[in-house]
Amino acid sequence: MRRCGNIFEGVVDFNRLCLSAKRAAIGTRTIESFSFMADLEREVFRLQSELLSRSYCPGEYITFAVKDPKPRTISASPFRDRVVHHALCAALDPLLERYLIDDCYACRVGKGTVAAIDRAHCFAGRYAYYAKLDVRHFFETADHQILKNAISRLVKDPAIIWLADLFIDKGAPGSMAGKGLPIGNLTSQNFANLYLGAFDHFMKEIVRVPGYVRYMDDILMFDNNRLRLRDSVGAADLFMKGIRLELKDEVCRRGRTGDGIAFLGFNIFPSFIRFDHCRRRRFARRVTAVTKKFQTGEVSFQHLLSSMQSLIGWAGIGDTAAFTRCVCGRNQIDS
Repeated sequence: MRRCGNIFEGVVDFNRLCLSAKRAAIGTRTIESFSFMADLEREVFRLQSELLSRSYCPGEYITFAVKDPKPRTISASPFRDRVVHHALCAALDPLLERYLIDDCYACRVGKGTVAAIDRAHCFAGRYAYYAKLDVRHFFETADHQILKNAISRLVKDPAIIWLADLFIDKGAPGSMAGKGLPIGNLTSQNFANLYLGAFDHFMKEIVRVPGYVRYMDDILMFDNNRLRLRDSVGAADLFMKGIRLELKDEVCRRGRTGDGIAFLGFNIFPSFIRFDHCRRRRFARRVTAVTKKFQTGEVSFQHLLSSMQSLIGWAGIGDTAAFTRCVCGRNQIDS
């Protein structure tokens, strides 16, 4: 793939930065974001000047822990940094789209969770065996130099490389020097796809795995030949070590697709899809919580309706109609 240059102008374009600010402000209700948007023109001109003079420096993260669906430390960037994240990713997205394979599904327009589950379901009906792989602590251990090399192979614009390096070098709170990407940053999601893009190409073009799906660091492989699939898992493990990553041995599973595949919160079978155990509890807990808030007057009926439509729509990815009716019935809700 040919490297691209002269794309920094798009990042620092005044209109691009204004649009990026509006995108960053969606769903954000902080004093910082309100202040930035209230004086948008002045703030954007200041940000543009810092980027052009290369005096721009990212601010400090605000970190907090989440436990659902699993314990993670989230790093929130200052609002003005998130504006730059959006502008940089908008410039890199077309290049990434040309580089990434079709069966990479995270954080891409027209892809996402639903498409990844549908693709895995399609492969489950086509192949007899599967292997599920997961990278151990990917965001905490991603190697900065390998990522920088990947960006250099994608673009040749020195200003873009400088800006990307700023975010990479900042690392993730608590990670070792030269390692880690902060969970919660838009740039981290795009950088993760680029970092693992070489693995995708290796598995599809060199190993030639018949069926392959990757959603961030969750990977599924499918084959009708069990021994060949075992060899593919071995090749994947060696390649990961070559890019300074490690697969989770306890999560690496091989089996028959007819026995079901746990993937992205669902159990995928050749002929149907179900919630996994954790998501069943999560769905029931959320329905109960929003119902109690409505019954005590904390939220309006419109809020209840909107929340339930969102939850049932999410559950509708699989064949979960009977389960959702049961949960809603227990909470006296007409689904």
